[in-house]
Amino acid sequence: SRFIGAGHYRGMVDDPIFWKVMANNFWFALGTIPTSIGVALLMALWVNGRLPLRGLARMAYFTPTILPMVAVANIWLFFYTPQIGLLDQVGALFGARSHNWLGDPGTVMGCLIAMTIWKEAGFFMIFYLAALQALPPELEEAGRIEGASRWYFFRRVTFPLLMPTTLFVLINATINSFKLVDHLFILTKGGPGTSTFNLAVYSFEQSIASLRLGVGAATGVVMMVMLTLGSIVYLRVSGFGAEEKSP
Repeated sequence: SRFIGAGHYRGMVDDPIFWKVMANNFWFALGTIPTSIGVALLMALWVNGRLPLRGLARMAYFTPTILPMVAVANIWLFFYTPQIGLLDQVGALFGARSHNWLGDPGTVMGCLIAMTIWKEAGFFMIFYLAALQALPPELEEAGRIEGASRWYFFRRVTFPLLMPTTLFVLINATINSFKLVDHLFILTKGGPGTSTFNLAVYSFEQSIASLRLGVGAATGVVMMVMLTLGSIVYLRVSGFGAEEKSP
């Protein structure tokens, strides 16, 4: 073996596919992170109220989380399959033409984003639900006495108190947006072309398929550094763990 310094990183940076993969990961994260967190919070607020059969609703929201990733990918593969898939069958009722959802670069990323939100929102909902149930009920009573509307109380009291949970969920959602592998191999294998390649799949392809083990390892290091820096930024911006200064 011969030490080549940053040679593997130069090979990674000089590869135009690497930058395409970075863009794919950015758009995937942008589509999944805020939406899955927002949906999870809405579901938690819904099932935390006095809802008939709320136990059944909670189970229904959480069920996608416990399904194996391969099973989830095959379920959504049935949805997206041209002509015989559920989307095309419903669309045919309204006169829409059959569409290759996973074979069209314009729709494939949206399809993966929708599947990921469906899979992860129930998991994040559990954390929000636990945080909501830990809030003192006296706060809601005080807000009701003061005449605060439900939206005002949520914006001024509930949501700020949920910030530690939101930070935890945000970090987990960011990590999950970079490690999607199982779904891609079942649904697209990174295609069409490189439309759905992400950093994890790129690292695997470089290491196993192309036998460029150094480039694959360098990609893994870059991904780890990006996630670490992102987590630090989240913590700094939120002020989590900062010491309070006495006046």
